[in-house]
Amino acid sequence: MCGIVGYIGHRDAYPIIIKGLQRLEYRGYDSAGVALFDGSDINLVKTKGKVEDLNNKAKTISQKGSVGIGHTRWATHGVPNDVNSHPHYSNSGDLVIIHNGIIENYESIKKELIKRGYSFISDTDTEVLVNLIEEVKKTEEVKLGQAVQIALNQVVGAYAIAVFDRKKPDEIVVAKLGSPLAIGVGEDEFFIASDASPFIEFTNNAVYLEDEEMAIIRLGKEIKLRKIKNDAVAYPRILELQMNLEEIEKGGYDHFMLKEIYEQPRAIKDTYRGRLLADQGIIRMAGIDQNLEKFMNANRIIIVACGTSWHAGLVAEYIFEDLARIPVEVEYASEFRYRNPVITEKDVLIAISQSGETADTLAAIKLAKEKGAFVFGVCNVVGSSIARESDAGAYTHAGPEIGVASTKAFTTQITVLTLLALKLAKEKGTFSQTKFHEFLTELETIPDKVEKALESNPLIEIISNVYKDSTNCLYLGRGYNFPVALEGALKLKEISYIHAEGYPAAEMKHGPIALIDDQMPVFVIATKKGHYEKVVSNIQEIKSRKGKIIAIVTEGDEQVKELADHVIEVPETLESLTPLLTTIPLQLLSYHIAVMRGCNVDQPRNLAKSVTVE
Repeated sequence: MCGIVGYIGHRDAYPIIIKGLQRLEYRGYDSAGVALFDGSDINLVKTKGKVEDLNNKAKTISQKGSVGIGHTRWATHGVPNDVNSHPHYSNSGDLVIIHNGIIENYESIKKELIKRGYSFISDTDTEVLVNLIEEVKKTEEVKLGQAVQIALNQVVGAYAIAVFDRKKPDEIVVAKLGSPLAIGVGEDEFFIASDASPFIEFTNNAVYLEDEEMAIIRLGKEIKLRKIKNDAVAYPRILELQMNLEEIEKGGYDHFMLKEIYEQPRAIKDTYRGRLLADQGIIRMAGIDQNLEKFMNANRIIIVACGTSWHAGLVAEYIFEDLARIPVEVEYASEFRYRNPVITEKDVLIAISQSGETADTLAAIKLAKEKGAFVFGVCNVVGSSIARESDAGAYTHAGPEIGVASTKAFTTQITVLTLLALKLAKEKGTFSQTKFHEFLTELETIPDKVEKALESNPLIEIISNVYKDSTNCLYLGRGYNFPVALEGALKLKEISYIHAEGYPAAEMKHGPIALIDDQMPVFVIATKKGHYEKVVSNIQEIKSRKGKIIAIVTEGDEQVKELADHVIEVPETLESLTPLLTTIPLQLLSYHIAVMRGCNVDQPRNLAKSVTVE
């Protein structure tokens, strides 16, 4: 969840590290710190707060040096404060470390180190780790790289670390297990980061460490990779990055979230580009084409995901069962891995994750593979852990998503899963060629229809102003749009800090209706396609109890308009594709309400973008 950055080369390290931390701040922003080697000693500064606070505080130290490491934190062990911030020194002051992850057995290690004379000033597991490395280095009389390897074989947990020894200032040692780590390879310089965004303007070449790999990065030398468990030599595979600098800048928008909402027409088009050939009646997906038999012979599909990706999985459940007639179960990855699930080699597991690094989803993948299931990954980040762990998969091609609250991840995940369901439906013969062509043609129009839905932004801003001070909200939908109701409620909770709950509209009568009064805004998805008359009846039940109704309706709707306090129109489309349109107004509502409440839209409190810890 934390973000780590490092540099060793011929440039000034400080501006590279600070800018890199700003780009990684979506991963955590409780506190931040930087350590620089100026040629003779390490200058370290860290603080509670954001990277901007660190940048101001860093004016008190020397910023010279071409070697350095930095960290932006999402707190796990120890409250957010200056002392618990990273980087952390070892007791001697020779070693300094940054760490993303959790060391689960740190307490027992800490007790042993205290017996050996070590003292600790923070509450973090990371300070324990750096002192364990120092103890190994001293007692085993080994170099830093070997000390890191020996120490990591004694810890339980997850980590991406970078360690520096002021007595050997020409190298940084990095290692990975469960948390992402990329090494940017330039000319006579190396960059270290949780993802490639901190070094994209310097190099397009990157090495992504595999789990249980470590690397010794030395100036003027090639990267040396070793396996942590057995010290076997590993060989770096340099990938060419597809990201560009413009994608990770705001591009004139006030917030990344708003930019990413408006990027959805392009992102959806990029997701189906080269895959959807409507004029030829073809869906081309290599991950499916090469493993079609696995899907065709599957007893069921199990979808595992967390948060917004879980909601996309719920939409996919309707699509797969409706179109392809394949049984589907959708599971929270965090629960799936702990409930001893029944999995066989006849199952297909689809793992969905924007970052491709979600710890619970990765654990679910490993469990499914142990049981013999075929794993298909859907993620956005090329070279991510889920992409590498899956047997096959598909990228969403949404481009970098910096805002913590996912928007274009949701719609592009649904797009990929729709393509997959359509392809399987055609192969299984569960609907006619005419219907298949209708779906392909309509899916091609969705980006333009999303553009049309975005035109409601001025109206949505007005509606947001009416309800910005609400303390509770309900979101209702049926069928394909029940998951959209869940997603709308999640967005409001995440960035506005307003309590909100999503329900199937018919379930309102089984409890939530007790909450409805003239102070309760109820957001209802009531499109013409999908249980329309039933939803109208639910709206009437709300109206009779004086609830405030904000309805998402199909263009030209008159019936709901007479009942609702506010209506927001979206273009008409096929029922299974409506979530790609109905989610747009709900994203904009949560955005505007958050801005009006003075909330930090891109960095909501207590959250981080890439959840790499349990």
